[in-house]
Amino acid sequence: MDDNFSATLARIRACTLCAPFLPLGPRPTLRASPTARLLIIGQAPGTRVHETGVPWNDRSGDRLRQWLELDRDTFYDEARIAIVPAGLCYPGRASNGGDLPPRPECAPLWHPVILPLLTGVRLTLLVGGYAQAAGLGERRRPTMTETVAAWRDTLPEIIPLPHPSWRTTAWQRKNPWFDADLLPELRRRVHDLLAEA
Repeated sequence: MDDNFSATLARIRACTLCAPFLPLGPRPTLRASPTARLLIIGQAPGTRVHETGVPWNDRSGDRLRQWLELDRDTFYDEARIAIVPAGLCYPGRASNGGDLPPRPECAPLWHPVILPLLTGVRLTLLVGGYAQAAGLGERRRPTMTETVAAWRDTLPEIIPLPHPSWRTTAWQRKNPWFDADLLPELRRRVHDLLAEA
């Protein structure tokens, strides 16, 4: 990793812009390397990720790895997989029991800085509605389900996915095409891509 890239990561990890709004304080969490072939853009870290500083280090991450059929070692090999969420810090708890949305300042501030340096990326996974808003902009469909259902429209560069939380279990049952069509193609593309690296 070159000095410029390392300095950029250090700058991002030192960010305190949203500190007044973050109940646990800032802890920007991402993993990246210019050699990464796969980029995963999620929503924002949860409390466990905030505590450990390891992205997707929770049950949602277990489920995402299951969807991808990747073990932890492969998933956390930042030479091959970059993880840059739409919000880099834990945003706090919402009144409905879930987490708040990613801070709106984060992706517009840091994505234009870090994403162009990820020159090896060939496929981006947009995990959840907030990631899809950040990554697709006007190309996003009216709902997360419609956006994910139109996954073929964003190939070969992007595959949108729902957030892999426990709440997605019922969604998967209602949308059998996700398991039948999208997951096998997702796994094939991810495994082929990582085999090249």
